[in-house]
Amino acid sequence: MDADASAPVIRRRRPKDRKAQILTAAAEAFSARGYHAVGIDDIAATLDISGPALYRHFPTKYALFVHTVMRLSGMLLAATALEDLPLDDPRKRLDAVMTAIIETTIDNRRTGGLYRWEGRYLAPEDRIELREAVSVLNGRVRAPLMQLRPELSEADASTIAAAAISVVASITAHRSVLSAKNIETLLLTTAQNVLSSDLPEEDEAQLRPAAVLESGSKREVLLHESILLFYRNGYHNVSIEDIGAAAGINASSVYRHFAGKADLLAAAFHRAGERLAEALDEALRQSQTPEEAIETLVYLYVELSFVRSELMAVYFSEIGNLPPEQRSTLRNIQRLNIDTWAQLISDARPELGAVQARFLVHAALGLVFDLGRLVHFDLAPGPAGRVRKLMVRTLLGP
Repeated sequence: MDADASAPVIRRRRPKDRKAQILTAAAEAFSARGYHAVGIDDIAATLDISGPALYRHFPTKYALFVHTVMRLSGMLLAATALEDLPLDDPRKRLDAVMTAIIETTIDNRRTGGLYRWEGRYLAPEDRIELREAVSVLNGRVRAPLMQLRPELSEADASTIAAAAISVVASITAHRSVLSAKNIETLLLTTAQNVLSSDLPEEDEAQLRPAAVLESGSKREVLLHESILLFYRNGYHNVSIEDIGAAAGINASSVYRHFAGKADLLAAAFHRAGERLAEALDEALRQSQTPEEAIETLVYLYVELSFVRSELMAVYFSEIGNLPPEQRSTLRNIQRLNIDTWAQLISDARPELGAVQARFLVHAALGLVFDLGRLVHFDLAPGPAGRVRKLMVRTLLGP
C-alpha cells in the first residue's frame, strides 16, 4: 500500500472575510494605478488567489470597482451618523462629525481618494448614487454649521462644508508622513478655520476665458485637443485616432509631432508645470513678505485653475498613466512646487513644521479643484473670489 494513500488531504479554507479582503486590495490597486490600468488577475495575485476565485465574489471588474467606491462612501456615512449626539449642541455635533470624517479618512488614506478621480468611470446611475452619498455627508456638516452660524445661507454653508471636507480628503492625494494623532490635530484645526470663514460678496472681477487657438502650430493644436479629451473621457478612453480627428488630421499625422499618446500626456504635464512655475516666480517677485507672496500666489493659482481647468485636472488626475521614467521626473517637479509653497507657509507660520506646511499646501490645492468642480469653474464674478478666501484661510489660518 502506498504510504501516502492514507495521508490526510489538507484543504485550504476560504477566509470568512475574503470579500472584504478583495475589496481592500482592489481599492488600493485602483487608487494607486487607476481603474483601467488594473486587471482582475492583478488584484487576485495580491491575495494569492486565482482570477476565477475572485469572480466567485464579483462577476466583473466593474462590479468590483463599484463596490470599492461605494464602500468608501458608506464608511464615511456610517461614521458620521452619530445618532446619540444631542441635536441642540451644534458645536459638539459639528466637531464630532468632522472628527469622524478625519478618523475614517486616516484609516482609509491609501484608498480614500478613489471616488475623487476614478468616480468618473462610474456608469450614470452609479455616479448619481455616489453624488447622493456625498450630498448626505455635506448635509451632516452643513446642518450644525448653520445652527452655529444662522447668518449663512444654505448655499454658502454648503460651500464652506464642502471646503472643510475637501481639506480632510486631501491627505489621500499624497504620502507626506505624520503620526495619525498629529494629522488629526492639524486637519481638525484647519477644518475649523475653514468652517469659521466669512465668504466675500460677489464683487470679484470676471475672469477672462482662455484664448482660443484660432491659429498656431499643429503641435499646439494637438496638445490642446488631447488635454480636452483626457479631461472629458479619461486618458485610457482616448485614442490617437480621437486626438487626430479633434485636431482635423488623420492618426498617422499625429506621430509627426508626438511619439505617442503618453508623449502628449507628458507634454500636458510639462505645460502645467511651466504655468505653475510662472505663477510662483511672479508671486515672489511682487511680494515683500511671505504672507503677501501667499496671497498673490493664491490669486494666480485660482485664476490658472479656473481658466485652465482642463489642464490642471489632467495634471492632478493622470500622473499614474505616465511611463515610469517620465512619471518620476514629473513627480519631482510637482514636489519641488509643493516644497516652494510649503517654505512660504513655514516662513509665515513658524509654529508649523515643514511636513505640516506640506499637508496644508496639499489641502489648499485640493480645495481649489474640489470647489471648482462644484461651481463648474464658473468664470463669472464671485466663485473664484470665494475659493481664494477659503484657500487663504486653509494656508494662513484665522
